[in-house]
Amino acid sequence: MAKSVFYSFHYDNDWWRVNTIKSMGVIEGQPVLDSQDWESVKRQGEDAIWAWIKRQMAGKDAVVVLVGSGTASRPWVRREIAYAWDNYIPLCGVRIHGLKNQNGQTDYSGTDPFSQVSLKGGGTIADYVQPYNSNGRDSQAVYADIKNTLPSLVANAYVRS
Repeated sequence: MAKSVFYSFHYDNDWWRVNTIKSMGVIEGQPVLDSQDWESVKRQGEDAIWAWIKRQMAGKDAVVVLVGSGTASRPWVRREIAYAWDNYIPLCGVRIHGLKNQNGQTDYSGTDPFSQVSLKGGGTIADYVQPYNSNGRDSQAVYADIKNTLPSLVANAYVRS
């Protein structure tokens, strides 16, 4: 049976890439809201967004941060990473910039979002978790690499002790 994960990502930039990963069928993830549903949740305010996120994270085997060019700058992504850390939910990351978007374009590699979340005792989560760098010269090869590697990444996600 496939593991069930929460995908953390930059919606505006990467929703197409995330749906591409979800359609691989190797890992079960939360529903990715379409833009109309996402706007409906956003209109209800930050408390509603956070409640939706926590409901989606509940009972998941891991949080998988799908790292695109702008992921590290997203406040919700950083908050999701911190929440997973604080609640001992396994964490892993995968760079997805090599997958094509809805316009057939790949992107550049962004900053590591784990390096943007500080720990109370010093350092960052990047001291423990680093995103997997997808291999491949084109989008098809990156797709194949992620499809083959994602189950193992989730199974070996960092578990805070």
